[in-house]
Amino acid sequence: LEPRGRPGRHGVFVNRSLAMEKIKCFGFDMDYTLAVYKSPEYESMGFDLTVERLVSIGYPKELLNFVYDPSFPTRGLVFDSTYGNLLKVDAYGNILVCVHGFNFLKGPDTRETYPNKFIQRGDTERFYILNTLFNLPETYLFACLVDFFSNCSRYTSCATGFKDGDLFMSYRSMFQDVRDAVDWVHFKGSLKEKTVENLEKYVVKDPKLPLLLSRMNEVAKVFLATNSDYGYTEKIMTYLVDFPHGPKVPPTPPQRLSFIINEMRTPLDNVCVCSYFDLILVDARKPVFFGEGTVLRQVDTLTGRLKIGTYTGPLQHGIVYSGGSSDMVCDLLGAKGKDIIYIGDHIFGDILKSKKRRGWRTFLVVPELAQELHVWTDQSAMFEELQSLECSLAELYKHLDSSSNERPDISSLQGRIKKVTHDMDMCYGMTGSLFRSGSRQTLFASQVMRYADLYAASFINLLHYPFSYLFRAAHVLVSSCASCALPAPHAPSSRTALPPPSRCPTSRQWSTPASAPSTPSARWPRATAASRTSSPSGSS
Repeated sequence: LEPRGRPGRHGVFVNRSLAMEKIKCFGFDMDYTLAVYKSPEYESMGFDLTVERLVSIGYPKELLNFVYDPSFPTRGLVFDSTYGNLLKVDAYGNILVCVHGFNFLKGPDTRETYPNKFIQRGDTERFYILNTLFNLPETYLFACLVDFFSNCSRYTSCATGFKDGDLFMSYRSMFQDVRDAVDWVHFKGSLKEKTVENLEKYVVKDPKLPLLLSRMNEVAKVFLATNSDYGYTEKIMTYLVDFPHGPKVPPTPPQRLSFIINEMRTPLDNVCVCSYFDLILVDARKPVFFGEGTVLRQVDTLTGRLKIGTYTGPLQHGIVYSGGSSDMVCDLLGAKGKDIIYIGDHIFGDILKSKKRRGWRTFLVVPELAQELHVWTDQSAMFEELQSLECSLAELYKHLDSSSNERPDISSLQGRIKKVTHDMDMCYGMTGSLFRSGSRQTLFASQVMRYADLYAASFINLLHYPFSYLFRAAHVLVSSCASCALPAPHAPSSRTALPPPSRCPTSRQWSTPASAPSTPSARWPRATAASRTSSPSGSS
């Protein structure tokens, strides 16, 4: 029998129920969404260009010897610009991992700087969240710089920076230099130029992309809103949809004529290279795009320049727009907030702002999810061991209450739990999993659960679902309700849903099992992989 859900790497995970048949518009980001950059080649190029920029403004030439290591950085880390530390934190600011350069600090060392192992995430002047895939090179660069200056004999380390004779460089100024260098590389440097010069090396070309876009275009409107400029967008999108076997030109153009980026017929297949968008917006300036926005202008596609004046007319197919806002998108496409699902990789710029400010439905692309699911399945015994240790810890308190003077010795169990947690983290990389540290969820995981209605390793996974599909979220109970032993209405598929709640024999609180060998979604209690047998109710 066909399993009720798709295997994890082909699945779409659900935080909030969503009826696809109610979606009238599919919106896309481009970078790291439609255009998937090859890793680690693309990050290595960005890292090298940023280092070159830093050297050009006066940083030591020894930095040119650095080589990007993809095994170190994880998205979602927080950089403390006061003390130069990279921190992995949970949703509440509790520190899970602390790294100074490449030195992973233990608990007592961490408490010297953070007495409560806690930070105020709201202090954005001090703490910078490295949430995007574009942040991976600079995450590694922060560690490289701190490590270099800490070990270079020319410099003297102090709590908030380094001294070179009478010169002092704070971590804050180093942080700002790196941020400025990254912005320079992206907006004034040669990153985009080098990318388009060698698209095969840096950009993934997926033959399923034009197929999915064409199918979406048959059932709904499709738009692109990217922060990239027109010239770069045109080159990238042309490359992505240029397949000899692509959809052929219909004998009579449909009423919603798709914007043609490039038309090129081949003698062999008589096919054309065209896009499948009703609306294209470049220079969107997200997240400002989801608020007040910017002036909507028209792009001259022959010269790539912007035409003078503000565009005030109706939607015209074949026209590329620059700037604008999410409200303008709704007006041009004749759609309301919940009619639109926006697909992007940026948890803040694409997902959080479109959800909070405009009520759009959201689909987060998390490329790391494929590796996370692989480790989860491959290391299931380790997750089971952690659950067993936590049950043993509960056993020690089984017969104790407020009248007891006995203090169980839990030091041995705590040590074993820490070791298993560390071993689990190392399976993902030097800074651990994107979603968890042991049994504790990371800040990134909490943001995914809060703002992404759907998420997957790739939006191409939507090919495996009909456009009438109902994505159903798991029922979520607060601890007091979950503690009641309620019989499961049916036995869920091991591939697609959370297993029935279970508990340690001695524990007083129900909990979701720490592991389920064939249940990748069990790590994130509010998310389930989409199931085949969905009810027609309960969506929004």
